[in-house]
Amino acid sequence: MALPEYEKIANSVRNVGPEVTPNLALIEESTAIGEVAVLYDHFRTHFGRPDVPGILKCFATHPPLLRTMMDLSEHLLFSESALGRKHKEMIAVFVSTQNSCPYCADSHGFFLRVHGGSSETLTALQNNDLCSPGLNPAEQELLRFAKKVNLNSHEISRGDVDLLMDSGWTELQVAEAVHIASLFATFNRVANAFGLQSQGLLALYD
Repeated sequence: MALPEYEKIANSVRNVGPEVTPNLALIEESTAIGEVAVLYDHFRTHFGRPDVPGILKCFATHPPLLRTMMDLSEHLLFSESALGRKHKEMIAVFVSTQNSCPYCADSHGFFLRVHGGSSETLTALQNNDLCSPGLNPAEQELLRFAKKVNLNSHEISRGDVDLLMDSGWTELQVAEAVHIASLFATFNRVANAFGLQSQGLLALYD
């Protein structure tokens, strides 16, 4: 199931700049053994990406966690389900920008463009401009909700859900938005704490 974004990466030459030493040691492909080596190989062959991204190398410090996160990402993020890929990536970019995570904001900005997001939409997400014409009214409400999940989840009420449903989203889509926003709150913190640098993927699209 080669993903279109990974096919584009495989067929491109990237200039990611000088290598920066992370804050915590990553399990690199060249040193992976046992279950981690098997999971890395599965990722490359299953998704069609020639290299293993840094976020997976962070999770590889605990092999059962790596296996779980790969499965979660495949079936929740890298899939069309209640929410389509475009709207999942919009949430991913928006939350990652709020959390000042250059690694995730760049990667998922690229994924958003590959999955049909316009440059105007991407700019709106990067600038926290929810009034932009690059977002329709339903998307604006979805992103306001995702922001609340990320920053003030303790304040969410049934009224927030009803507002989204009045905007045209289903309850299942709202639930999935909670999962995506929460997943990226985790990814962002892991990437930042480990010291991951941007992969420079957006430059491949632009």
